[in-house]
Amino acid sequence: MVYVFLAKGFEEIEALTLVDVLRRAEITVKMVAVDAQGKMVTGAHGISVLADCMEEEVVVDQAQMFVLPGGMPGTTNLEQNETVQQALAHATTSGKWIAAICAAPMILGNKGYLKNKEAICYPGFEKYLQGAVIKDNRVNIYDTFITSKGPGTASDFSFAIVSVLKNQDIAHQLKVKMQY
Repeated sequence: MVYVFLAKGFEEIEALTLVDVLRRAEITVKMVAVDAQGKMVTGAHGISVLADCMEEEVVVDQAQMFVLPGGMPGTTNLEQNETVQQALAHATTSGKWIAAICAAPMILGNKGYLKNKEAICYPGFEKYLQGAVIKDNRVNIYDTFITSKGPGTASDFSFAIVSVLKNQDIAHQLKVKMQY
């Protein structure tokens, strides 16, 4: 199970590209409404998305990965959410994957999870990646963390996640089918 946390102001392309690609790869993924009055969450560009579940329905033990889309104020809203923080703490102590794109790696940096680990983020947010070894590629996989730069790297980010949860061949086949 992959949980994709959606908070008000999330970057739509980063979340929806990922969900689409993972479902094409037959990976079970749920969009999780965070701090919402229902399952409808509105992104940074006014696109409303009906999430699959509410944050109280997240079962951390069933997760393979937790995903943090970027966007503002979506990233700060995720960072302030207790369910998200508990999920990340569980992931770091149990060796589960965490993926964050755009501004969202700052959440990991602010908690010290990236100390001495390679990571990337949206340009200008590097100061929040406390103790990280900053890289310059489009997607970075290090230990159990996948980070990516931003909206323009959403497909690369998604295929990288498929490669770690399935394998490189499935990711490549999917790229071919999608004309990537």
